[in-house]
Amino acid sequence: MTIKSGLHRKTCVPCQGGITAMAAEQARAMMDQIPGWVLSEDARLIRRSSTFSDFMAAQQFATKVGLLAEAENHHPDISYGWAYCTVTFYTHKIGGLHENDFIMAAKVNRL
Repeated sequence: MTIKSGLHRKTCVPCQGGITAMAAEQARAMMDQIPGWVLSEDARLIRRSSTFSDFMAAQQFATKVGLLAEAENHHPDISYGWAYCTVTFYTHKIGGLHENDFIMAAKVNRL
């Protein structure tokens, strides 16, 4: 996988709410920086699903994502089961996307 930006080097900045979510055009423009992620139709979240060899591999990946999220204090929705893990980012406090979501997606791509 080719990293197309330096997003993975950035650190999430706490979002206290009260700001506007990223516009759909801006979100679409940032998608090439996070290969493998999909932007929702309403441009309010990004999601990536990955497949693994078995349940434990998916669970281990979910744990790595969780540890990364805790370190950055920016938490995704994670679902996993037999041989799959889906990670969804959006900034809950603003009801949409923020640069932090793209930073975290870039970091998850490096796991």
